[in-house]
Amino acid sequence: MTWKARETGEKEHEFKGERPVEDTFGRRINYLRVSVTDRCNLRCRYCMPEEGVPLKNHDDILRLEEIVRLVQAALQVGIKRIRLTGGEPLVRKNLVSLVRELASLPGLEEISLTTNGQLLESLALPLKEAGLKRVNISLDTLQPDRYSFITRGGSIEAVWRGIRAALAAGLVPVKLNVVVVRGFNEDEILDFASLALREPLHVRFIELMPIGTAAGEYFGYVPLQEIWKRLAANFKLEPMLDLPGNGPARSFRVAGGPGSVGFIGALSEHFCSRCNRLRLTADGKLRPCLYWQAEVDMKTPLRSGASVTELARLFQQAVCLKPWGHRLEAGWNEGSFMCQLGG
Repeated sequence: MTWKARETGEKEHEFKGERPVEDTFGRRINYLRVSVTDRCNLRCRYCMPEEGVPLKNHDDILRLEEIVRLVQAALQVGIKRIRLTGGEPLVRKNLVSLVRELASLPGLEEISLTTNGQLLESLALPLKEAGLKRVNISLDTLQPDRYSFITRGGSIEAVWRGIRAALAAGLVPVKLNVVVVRGFNEDEILDFASLALREPLHVRFIELMPIGTAAGEYFGYVPLQEIWKRLAANFKLEPMLDLPGNGPARSFRVAGGPGSVGFIGALSEHFCSRCNRLRLTADGKLRPCLYWQAEVDMKTPLRSGASVTELARLFQQAVCLKPWGHRLEAGWNEGSFMCQLGG
């Protein structure tokens, strides 16, 4: 390992075990999504244009030791779980070392990761051994030709090797994130549920969010109610409350099988009232809400020598800025893409 988180011996670096801070609406904030890179090895059509997006300069991206220090500060205000995102987090060099450093921090209960799975096969076991608990894998179709189309050249075979490697390594529960797009994959809803009937996989159907390229008319929105009706007519679904890291999803066991299906509806079923998260972008901006442009600059004070206590106060400031809910129905007027915001 070529780097290590700064160790100063300051008392402020000790985890004090505070309860999660509450925002102005009484929601306890204990979850932080950390984007480790704005780069991605795919060009999914609803995520970014074919030519990709403008990338930040290397110096603009948080260094790994800076990510660790910011997580130390987050722990001071009661953050207990983090999820590593991108871009595609597995393209970030020394990610296994980062996970190992984060896993050693007192008070951090869980590290999870969201990935497209292209590079997961060789990294699943090292990540598990470093301290990663579980993975979410994006998979919008079970058909190889469709997968290649929607990702602009990705390999569905690589994803399946990554899924098998994650199961073998014990990165469970393995969740599959399925964004349902009308005219593309809504005819595979039952196929995904059948997969959960056969495999120990947890399929989460996600409403398309009109962000970035998905804000255009080319992509069709499918409400959760429609997805639910199709599934309920063909499968017996039993409410499931014990799935780790359930987050905003409503989950149901597929009766007779080892897997489950879940539903995440940012538009038709707002989960803002129980939102417990903040987002840290790869260039060091702390976002109280994915859909609002308000953010707190963490990188400048961090690189100016701010203490962990001072950085923790900035986390508290971000919590106070958290709105009651998004305004996604009004349209997306920001020039950013999902891969730049951490998903």
